[in-house]
Amino acid sequence: MQQSGVPGSRGCALCPLLGVLFFQGVYVVFTLEIKVDAHVRGYVGENIKLRCTFKSSSSITDKLTIDWTYRPPSSSRTESIFHYQSFQYPTTAGTFRDRISWVGDVYKGDASISISNPTMKDNGTFSCAVKNPPDVHHNIPATELTVTERGFGTMLSSVALLSILVFIPSTVVVILLLVRMGRKSAGLKKRSKSGYKKSSIEVSDDTDQEGGDCMAKLCVRCAECVDSDYEETY
Repeated sequence: MQQSGVPGSRGCALCPLLGVLFFQGVYVVFTLEIKVDAHVRGYVGENIKLRCTFKSSSSITDKLTIDWTYRPPSSSRTESIFHYQSFQYPTTAGTFRDRISWVGDVYKGDASISISNPTMKDNGTFSCAVKNPPDVHHNIPATELTVTERGFGTMLSSVALLSILVFIPSTVVVILLLVRMGRKSAGLKKRSKSGYKKSSIEVSDDTDQEGGDCMAKLCVRCAECVDSDYEETY
């Protein structure tokens, strides 16, 4: 989609923000919008996902193409690392050989890729370009990737998080149990001081703990009860 330029408006400062590019005497309106993460941090040996999403005013067809390029730090040299057009074509040469995987879905506006076994040599700028004819004019966003070793501080923070998720709930449970036991003990002491009368179950428990004399008395008592029952029968 093109729109004729307005004389004297060549220095439009807001045009990039409005999705407009002044090119060869005309203003070109971006009909395809691409978004990426400006900065991505990864760790050596751990897969890194480079996100890229796009919105097109045209339907997705087999003419849609996606190109990812890489530029090392302090260098103007760019390297093609991935191409898509109906099929996936990761690079078969260079430092990213056999390490680029397609994790996107063009029908969902996703053009993301993944880097396996990253090293600190992979630091640099990654650019995502999408063309979906007739939508071919778009911004060219870039992602700055920083790969570092996972240090002791990061491991320590992981241990701290694990402690929070596991040990703190356990501590809370123990405290609640101690509080409950303390309240129960206080209640028993209060009952004993106020002349609390034991229930039949508590009395039987105390009886079971007495010596042989008490057991003998109980047997005599039971015999008397049996005799009385026979007398009532007659």
